[in-house]
Amino acid sequence: MRLLDGKRALVTGVANRWSIATGIARKLHEHGAQVALTYQGDRVRGEVEKLAAELGEGPAVECDVSSDESLQAMCRRLSADFGDLDVLVHSIAYANKEDLAGKVFETSRDGFSLALDVSSYSLIALVQALRDSFRDGASIMAMTYLGATQIVPNYNLMGIAKAALEASVRYLAFDLGERGIRVNAISAGPIKTASARQVGGFSRILDLVPKVAPLHRNVTPEDIGNVAVFLASDLAGAVTADVHFVDAGYHGMGLFVPLDSARGDTSV
Repeated sequence: MRLLDGKRALVTGVANRWSIATGIARKLHEHGAQVALTYQGDRVRGEVEKLAAELGEGPAVECDVSSDESLQAMCRRLSADFGDLDVLVHSIAYANKEDLAGKVFETSRDGFSLALDVSSYSLIALVQALRDSFRDGASIMAMTYLGATQIVPNYNLMGIAKAALEASVRYLAFDLGERGIRVNAISAGPIKTASARQVGGFSRILDLVPKVAPLHRNVTPEDIGNVAVFLASDLAGAVTADVHFVDAGYHGMGLFVPLDSARGDTSV
């Protein structure tokens, strides 16, 4: 059964076919949604346009979320070529690489402003620009990570930015609730994407999760996409202002107990 027939979705932050945003876009399309994509810069334009063609030939629109002019141009293009929106997926984050290592107190003022603008304020900016394009009852979702609420070494400034993003989700949910528009976040487990590899020690995180998480595996973009389909659908009509973890249960662990010890083998 397709859950999203007749719905139109805008997915931001697609960089390549391995992006979390790509996994979400594919699942939305599978369930019947018409999908539009945004990209930033000519470097990824060809890849995103090719993906858009694969997903029903919806528009691929350039958008720099740090520019109000670019946001307005995107809105005009969508209004002309796509129509009103039922779904918005925010999958955008950026911080200078040097701010994803070392000490948080070494973060520069400019680096902090950049990370918070692109990774957090961009959700507010998108909603502000698109507010007249949302249909009542629409679904907005943003991608976040455990580092927003827990210490993840080397995630550093991005953890602070994601904390601000999660707070924005809650306040936007309150402001938009009178129109029946739902706003949620998906906290994805670590996935090998180009942006994730900028985090120091990321490969060790990928190795650790299957040993610790209750489901003993890492997650995939498709796993995230499945939850995005639910949140975009009418089945989630009463679900808003929350963070939904899709990390094989890793976030629920308070202590890593070696598997043999957990089974009662005291020799470990």
